[in-house]
Amino acid sequence: MSKAFYPKLALNNIKKNSRAYIPYLLTCIGTIIMFYNICYLVVVKDLGSLSDSGTLRYMMLLGTIIVGVFSFIFLFYTNNFLIKQRKKEFGLFNILGMEKRHIAKIMLYETLYIATISLVSGILGGIVLSKLLALLLLKLIKFDVIFGFEIPFIAVVATVILFSTIFLSNLIYNVLQVHLSKPIELLKGGNIGEREPKTKWLSTAIGVVSLGIGYYLALTVESPLAALNKFFIAVMFVIVGTSFLFKAGSIALLKSLRKNKNYYYQTNHFISVSGMIYRMKQNAAGLANICILSTAVIITLSTTISLYVGVDDLLRTRFPRNIEINAWNTSSEESERLNEIIIENTMEANVAIENVIQFSSISFIAKQDGSKFVIQDNDSFSIKDLSTLVFTTQDDYNRLEGKNVSLGKEEVLVYTSKGQIPGEMIDLNGYELTIKEKLDSFNLDTDNIAFLSDSHYIIVDSLDTINQVYNYLQEDNKMRELDYYYGFDLEADSSTQIELVNLIRGSINNEGLNARIDGVEAQKESFYTLYGGLFFLGIFIGILFIMATVLIIYYKQIAEGFDDKDRFEIMQKVGMSRKEIKQSIRSQVLTVFFLPLITAVAHVAFAFKVVTKLLSIFYLTNVNLYALYTGLTIIVFAFFYIIVYTLTARTYYKIVS
Repeated sequence: MSKAFYPKLALNNIKKNSRAYIPYLLTCIGTIIMFYNICYLVVVKDLGSLSDSGTLRYMMLLGTIIVGVFSFIFLFYTNNFLIKQRKKEFGLFNILGMEKRHIAKIMLYETLYIATISLVSGILGGIVLSKLLALLLLKLIKFDVIFGFEIPFIAVVATVILFSTIFLSNLIYNVLQVHLSKPIELLKGGNIGEREPKTKWLSTAIGVVSLGIGYYLALTVESPLAALNKFFIAVMFVIVGTSFLFKAGSIALLKSLRKNKNYYYQTNHFISVSGMIYRMKQNAAGLANICILSTAVIITLSTTISLYVGVDDLLRTRFPRNIEINAWNTSSEESERLNEIIIENTMEANVAIENVIQFSSISFIAKQDGSKFVIQDNDSFSIKDLSTLVFTTQDDYNRLEGKNVSLGKEEVLVYTSKGQIPGEMIDLNGYELTIKEKLDSFNLDTDNIAFLSDSHYIIVDSLDTINQVYNYLQEDNKMRELDYYYGFDLEADSSTQIELVNLIRGSINNEGLNARIDGVEAQKESFYTLYGGLFFLGIFIGILFIMATVLIIYYKQIAEGFDDKDRFEIMQKVGMSRKEIKQSIRSQVLTVFFLPLITAVAHVAFAFKVVTKLLSIFYLTNVNLYALYTGLTIIVFAFFYIIVYTLTARTYYKIVS
C-alpha cells in the first residue's frame, strides 16, 4: 500500500466532511488567535511604561488562564461532536476490511492537518492583530499610544504547547472511541439515544430544587461580603439545576404536552413534540451549555461595561472629596500638625480649598446580633453578622453639621449607612447606650468599608465614653489613639491637584506621620487601568463565549438535520405537504432554539441583586446604570442570537430537504 494512501484519504475525509470541519477549523484558528493575543498582552513591552502595569499584567494573566482552560474544554466538546458524527464512517471502513490501527493512522493525519493549519493560521493571525488589540487596551485605559512592534517568543511557545496538547488529547480520545467500539456500534453511533427516554421525576425534582436554591441565595443576599461568599455557591446550584432541568425536566414537560390532546393533536405540534421527545436526551446537554454560556456572556459584558462607563461615579464614590488624608493612631498634636501641613501646602500651590471634612474616630469590626455587638473571634467568624462601628464625638458632629447637639453620658446618635439596629438601645458587649435619635443623613459617611459590610456611625458625648466602649469591646484598659480624617475639594486642573497631593505626601513623610493621602486625579490612572482592563477582558472573554455558543448551536442544527432527514422523507411519502413539514420544522426549531435564551434571561434577572452587591465592592453603587446596560446587553445579544438562528436554520433546512 502506498505511503501516501493514508495522508490522501485523511485529506479527502476532511473535504467530504467540510460542513462539519470548516466551522471547527475556523473556531480552532479563532481560539488560537485569542489565546496568543492574551499571552502577548501579559509580556508585551508596550505596557512597561504604565505606572500600574503590574495590575494590568496580572489581569491579563488571569485572562490567559481562563481562555486556556476554556479552550481545552470547548475544543474537546466540539471534537466529541465530530467523532460522534463520523462513527458510522469509521464503522464502514472497519467492515470493509480496514483494521482499527489503520483507522487510527487516518485520524492521526487528519489531526496533523487540522493542527498544522490551525496553529500556523492562528499564530499568524494573532501576530497581525496583536498590535491592534494592544492599542485598543491602551485606549481603554486612557494611556498614550506607544509605537512599536514585537513578537514575544514566550507567547508563541505557550500557544503551540497548549494547543498541541489539546489536539493530542482529542486524537487519543478519538482513537480510544473507535478502538473500544465494535463495528456494529460504530455504524449505529449517530443513532444512539433514539429510543423514547423515560420521565425521570427524581432528576426533574433535583433540577427544580437546585435552581430554587440558587435563586434563593441570589435573592436573599444583603451585603457585599455575603455576596462574595454566596455568589459562586449560587452559580454552582444554578448550573446543576439548569443541566438537570434540560435533561430531565424538558422531557417531563414535552410528555405533559403530549398528554394535552387539544395541543398535541395539531399537525405542527404533533411532529415537533414527538420528535423532540425522542432526541431530547442527547440534545439536552447542548441546550444547557448554550443557556449557561449565554448567561455568562450577558453578565460578563453588562458588568464590565457598567464598571467602565461609570468610572467617574466610582471615583466620586471612592473619594467623597477631591483630596483625602487618612491618619491612624494619631494624637491631637499630630492631627494639628497635619492641619498645618495641609494649609501650608495649599497656600504654596495657590489653591483655595472648600467643602472641608475633618474629624477623629475609632472603628471596630464586630459581630452583630440585633442590637448586641461583640468583637468577632476567629473561630466563629461569620460574614453574615459582620458590622462596622465608627465612633466619634458630638464636638466633631456639631462642627461639621452646624448643630448644637448635647448628649448625656450614655446617650448616642446613630446613623446607619447599611443594615439596621432594632430598638432604642445598643449593647456593646455588656455596655449599654441609649439611642437618642436615629439620623437620616450624615456628612461623616466617608468610610469606604461601608460598601462591604453593615456600617453604623455612633456619636457619643466625649472621648471618655469612647474609651469606655473600647474597654468593653476590646477588654483592654489601654486605648490606642483615634484615627483622623481630613478631606476637601478644590477648583484646580488635574496637574495642579496631582502636584498638591505629591507636596502634601512629601511633607507627611518628612514629619514621619502615619498617614496616607489620596486624590481623585492622582488615582484616576489606576482606576482606568483596573476598569479598562476588566472591560477589555469582558469583551475578550465575551467574544470567546459567543463563539462557543454559535458553534454549539451550529453543530446542534447539523445533528438535528441529519436525524430528521429520513423522518421527514417518510412523512412526505405518506402524504404530508412540504408546507406542513416546513411549519413543523419551524415550530420545533424555534421551541428548542429559544428555550436556552429565555432561561438565560431568567438566570440574569434572578442574579441581578447579588451582582449589584458584588459591584458595590468595586464602588459601583449606581444600580440604574447597571440595569440599563444589562437590558441593552440582553437586547444586543438576542439580536445576534436571532441572526445565528437564521443562518443555522438555513443549514438545517438544506439537510432535511
